[in-house]
Amino acid sequence: MPAVFVFYRNRTNCRDDIIDVIIGAIINNLMKGGSMQVLIMYYTRTGNTKILAEEIAIGVAEVQGVQCLVKPISEVTQDDFRNSDGIIAGSPVYFGAMAAEMKDVFDKFVGVRKSMGNKIGAAFATSGDLSGGKETTMLSILQTMLIYGMVVAGDPLDATGHYGVACVGTPDKKTADNARKLGKRVALLAQKLKS
Repeated sequence: MPAVFVFYRNRTNCRDDIIDVIIGAIINNLMKGGSMQVLIMYYTRTGNTKILAEEIAIGVAEVQGVQCLVKPISEVTQDDFRNSDGIIAGSPVYFGAMAAEMKDVFDKFVGVRKSMGNKIGAAFATSGDLSGGKETTMLSILQTMLIYGMVVAGDPLDATGHYGVACVGTPDKKTADNARKLGKRVALLAQKLKS
């Protein structure tokens, strides 16, 4: 069984209720013998993308047998890629595409590309403007995942049924609910694909 890690750079910026839910779900999964891992990696400047990542993690952790690894992009390793059955990547919008820091990781990790085939990939984005390019940002992430040989998934139809989860500014309750649905969907798809 892989180790379970939930990383937070600055715990004082995390909502305690989210941390309690994630930790409770992880402990519950450990007791049930989870053997799969979904990596949620994000880049953030304002903290909004991190908040969305935490909501997605709750959805992943709801699925029995799936562990969730949450990391800022600066702490992600090639082993995190190799050891994960699914990757959900999130970025704020920068000129209608993923942040350079996110793209840099995908570029540097191209050496693990052959081990990424048939893993589940998904995306999420945040922006400061209604028409800020969230969909094109998610598509830039999904395009990269396709090149890595991953099977990409959008958010489920009972969420918005599009490219992934996105919001303007801080995620509201509806966005948080949709984020959890995306996390759960990726975890379930990873299980189905691996079985």
